[in-house]
Amino acid sequence: MRIALINGSPKVNNSASSVLLEDLKGYWGEETEVVNFGFHSTAVSKEVIEELARTDAWVFAYPLYVDGIPGHLLSCLIQLEETRLQNRQIHIYGIVNCGFYEGIQAQLALKLLRNWSLKAGFIWSGGIGVGGGGGLAMMPKLEPGRGPKAPIDKALADFSDIILKKKVQENSYVSVAFPRFLYKMGAQIGWRQMIKANGGKSKDLGKIPE
Repeated sequence: MRIALINGSPKVNNSASSVLLEDLKGYWGEETEVVNFGFHSTAVSKEVIEELARTDAWVFAYPLYVDGIPGHLLSCLIQLEETRLQNRQIHIYGIVNCGFYEGIQAQLALKLLRNWSLKAGFIWSGGIGVGGGGGLAMMPKLEPGRGPKAPIDKALADFSDIILKKKVQENSYVSVAFPRFLYKMGAQIGWRQMIKANGGKSKDLGKIPE
């Protein structure tokens, strides 16, 4: 079994997508060959496509952008579709993390990946929508099943088994084990710190682009 883990976040380092893929990888033993790919720009190299063709399953992890798939990743998907890979028995899985507290917000983004899989002739095999993704990269590393990530760990453990057996599952949705109001409060603080670090003001957060 050869599995491709595809990080579809535009962030090269320290992204929630990388955290989720690394956690997923931890549930497989040495007998499972895992190949990591980073789709951080709008193009996929010929070498990467050739390497992907030699795998049995692709697991895409990406952030939710306006209820959809990030634009650069869409470009990569179109390119993969047009290459007409000979190995069409590849299973496609998806993990979507969103800044919303509720993982169900990722429903449309998973549906988009499913539609692409079917159009490209691959085998859509299900996905996970993860709520509270905005804080994943900042959480301390704990034993699986402990702390705010415990529900996500459980979902990833189940998902890893599904992937390894090349099964198909219905999409599932999960959120961090953290009070919703505290998560929103933390997000508000984070946004204010971020805009100040970039030379803006807190009141600018409510501005509507002209």
